[in-house]
Amino acid sequence: QVQLVESGGGLVQPGGSLRLSCVASGFTFTSYHMSWYRQAPGKERELVATIDMTGTITSYVDSVQGRFTISRDNAKNTMALQMNNLKPEDTALYYCNSLSARWDWGQGTQVTVSS
Repeated sequence: QVQLVESGGGLVQPGGSLRLSCVASGFTFTSYHMSWYRQAPGKERELVATIDMTGTITSYVDSVQGRFTISRDNAKNTMALQMNNLKPEDTALYYCNSLSARWDWGQGTQVTVSS
């Protein structure tokens, strides 16, 4: 059974940082490009960042480029998203999944950026 468990969210002031974690199980983690997604209230879920199977190629949506860093540890079946210089518009529920969003969504982790 596939499980994706996100954690690390919280309330942070603008300009602050958070590090999100994703623990994956039930599938061959190293066979998939993995991504972080987010969904803000009243908006569609959007793709935020992607990392290839080997962890060497990354890509980001323009709005987070230079502020967020995606990484993965294939030995531990985990993925992370380091988020720096957070802005109020980054407020959303953050999820991890494969690039094709193949698996059922986990519960996500809430990130709230507010003063």
